[in-house]
Amino acid sequence: MAADEITAAFAARAELYSRLDAAFSASVEALAGALSTTFRQGGKLLTCGNGGSAAEAQHLAEELIGRFRQNRRPLPALALTADGTALTCIANDFGYADVFARQIEALARPGDLVLALSTSGNSENLLRALTSARKRGATTAALVGGQGGLLPSLCDYVVLVPSTRSDMIQEVQLTLVHLLCALTERHLQLAGPQAPL
Repeated sequence: MAADEITAAFAARAELYSRLDAAFSASVEALAGALSTTFRQGGKLLTCGNGGSAAEAQHLAEELIGRFRQNRRPLPALALTADGTALTCIANDFGYADVFARQIEALARPGDLVLALSTSGNSENLLRALTSARKRGATTAALVGGQGGLLPSLCDYVVLVPSTRSDMIQEVQLTLVHLLCALTERHLQLAGPQAPL
């Protein structure tokens, strides 16, 4: 019985990955290009998400600050999910819906990129985060699942995972985190000696 469940789980994931078509690949490439441009022009990445998506937001930031496949200069990326004191202060004083927007008001500048990760695309704190980012003149992007929810209407770049299962969306998000790192490193390397590598 357990063996059947395991086989079915991997079959479901293989079926999902088989549906990631050329349009999906183009959306990933476009976001990677925007991220590379952000770094080349002196901007930074700000990431945010809830739960498992928060973990992936932090994962992306640490891979860019540290390294992915290449030894290179650290790239400026900050996960807005990582500072527990800021999160609890803002939640206590303003409400949980503003935990990311308040940080973006303080940190985001024109030329930065704010990336929200979500399975539903409808979390109020992420909607407020991207609204704040747009007001600050930052580029906005999201990794989302299902139909995308409300987040895409606030985004310059969207990568939509065609699934309604949160666990599977988050697993694809992990792959996307690694792809964004790999593609960004490649773009910056190809950009020549002025690129921050």
